[in-house]
Amino acid sequence: MDEFARRRTFAIISHPDAGKTTLTEKLLLFAGAIQIAGSVKARKASRHATSDWMEIEKQRGISVASSVMQMEYRDTIINLLDTPGHQDFSEDTYRVLTAVDAALMVIDAANGVEAQTRRLIEVCRARRTPILTFINKLDREVREPLDLLDEIEAALGMPCAPLTWPIGQGKRFSGIYNLRDNSIRVFRPGEDRRSEDDEILDGRDAACLFSRFGAEYATAAQEMELVTGVMPAFLPAEFLAGRQTPVFFGSAINNFGVRETLDAIVDLAPPPGARRALSREVLPSENKFSGVVFKIQANMDPAHRDRIAFLRVCSGRFEPGMRLKTRRTGKELRPANVVTFLSQRRDRVSEAFAGDIIGITTHGGLQLGDTLTEGEALQFTGLPFFAPELFRTVELADPMKSKQLVKGLQELGEEGAIQVFRPLAGSLTLLGAVGQLQFEVVAHRLRTEYGAEARLAVANYSGARWISCPDPAELNRFIRANDAKIFADAASVHAYLMTSRFDLDLTRERWPKIEFHLMREHAGLEFRHM
Repeated sequence: MDEFARRRTFAIISHPDAGKTTLTEKLLLFAGAIQIAGSVKARKASRHATSDWMEIEKQRGISVASSVMQMEYRDTIINLLDTPGHQDFSEDTYRVLTAVDAALMVIDAANGVEAQTRRLIEVCRARRTPILTFINKLDREVREPLDLLDEIEAALGMPCAPLTWPIGQGKRFSGIYNLRDNSIRVFRPGEDRRSEDDEILDGRDAACLFSRFGAEYATAAQEMELVTGVMPAFLPAEFLAGRQTPVFFGSAINNFGVRETLDAIVDLAPPPGARRALSREVLPSENKFSGVVFKIQANMDPAHRDRIAFLRVCSGRFEPGMRLKTRRTGKELRPANVVTFLSQRRDRVSEAFAGDIIGITTHGGLQLGDTLTEGEALQFTGLPFFAPELFRTVELADPMKSKQLVKGLQELGEEGAIQVFRPLAGSLTLLGAVGQLQFEVVAHRLRTEYGAEARLAVANYSGARWISCPDPAELNRFIRANDAKIFADAASVHAYLMTSRFDLDLTRERWPKIEFHLMREHAGLEFRHM
C-alpha cells in the first residue's frame, strides 16, 4: 500500500512546439534526474533532449515516439511519459494515455489551445483523466492570462483553477505568484542548470511588491482578485474526477514555474487507480501481479538490436524471474532482463509496483495490448488502434534485402509505428498510417535500423475497417467472397480495405450481418482469426 501510494504516473501532452519536450527536460532537471538539460533549439546542436533518443528526432528537433522516464522527487516515484505532439503520431500518444493516471497539458501562451491539444483533451475527457495545465512561454509577448483561461475553459468544458499567476510578460516578466502559499518567485532568465538560490518574496507585502515591480504587480494583483472572486476555488475532488484543471504559469526554457508544477504533481496528481478488464475491475492494492503492454519499441539500443515491451504495472509487485502468463497466447514468461528508463538510459529493476512503467526485453511473443498476470485470465481494455486513411505499397531498392525488410515491417508493425497489412490473396504488403510523416519515419528507420532501402508508392485504398460478425460462418463467407480486399494486420486481425466511401456503403448493404469498425478493439478478441 505504501509503495503504490507514492507513485505518480502521468503523460505530458500538447500541440507541436508548445514546449512539451523542454518542460519534460526541466522536470527531470528539478527532480535531480539529470544535471544539465539538452538543447532542442538547433538541428545540429551538440546536445539533444533527453527524451528524444531516435536519430530522426535529433535531426528534426521533434518527438516522434513516446519516451518513458522514471525519477524520484520528495520521496515520490514519478513515472513521466513524454509523447509526440505532431498529429501524425497521435495513435502512439492515445495509447500512452491509457497507461497513465493524469496528464500535464502544455499550452503555448502566444497561441492558446491549438488543434492537436483539443484532440488530446477529448481522449482525456473520455477516460476522465485528471488534467493539470501549464501555460508556457511567459518570457515572450503573449496573450493575456484571463483570455487564455477563458479559452482553456471553453476547450476543456471544465473550469480552471489558477494556482500560480504571472507578474508581467515578455520583457516585463518579473515572476510568479504562488497562490498556494502566497509567495513570489522572482524571475531570472537564461538559467540552464538547477538553481536552489531563487529569490522568494512574501506575497502578502503589497507595498514592498508594488515598489519592486510597479505597474506589473498592480495589474497582476487586480487580475488575481478578479480570478479568486469569479472562478471557483480549487477542489481536489473535482480535479481527480476530471471536472476541474489547476493552472500554472511559467517559462520552461528558463526553468521558471517548473518547481511549482513538479510540487503540484506530487501533491495533487492521483496515485495509481483501478484498471478495467473485460471480466472485472483490478485494484492496485491486490497482491497478485498484473500488467498491460501499451507500447513496444524496437532498436532503442542499436548496438544490440533489442526490442522492449513497455508494461504498465496495474496491481501487485513485480520481481525479475517471476512466472507470468500471457493471456492472448496462454504462454508462460519468466522475464529476467527487466529495466526502468530515463529515456535511452536503463536501470535494472529489482522490484516494481502498481503505477510503475517497466520494460521487458523480448524477441517476439508480446504484442500491444497483451496482459501479463500470475495466472488469472485478465484482459485489460481500451488500447486504441485507429483505422488508417493513407496507404502505401512497399518496394525494395535492393531485392537482396528482402529478409531485412520483412523483419523491419514485422517489428515496426508490432510496435505500432505503422500499420502493416498483408493480403489473404496475393503478396502485396501495404502500409497504413494516420499521417504522412509516419511513412517518412518508417522509411528512415527501415534504412538506418534494418539496412533496407524502401520505396513507398501511393496505393489505391482510401480507408480500412476491421471486421467482425457474431456468426463465424457468415464471417468466413464474407472473407472468401471479398478475399482481394481482406488483409490481416500485425496482430492477425482481419480488415476490409476500401477503395472509396461508396465501396464501403455498397458492401454494407450486401452484407448486413458484417460489422465494420473504425477501431480495432471494437472488433473484439473473440472474432480474431489467426
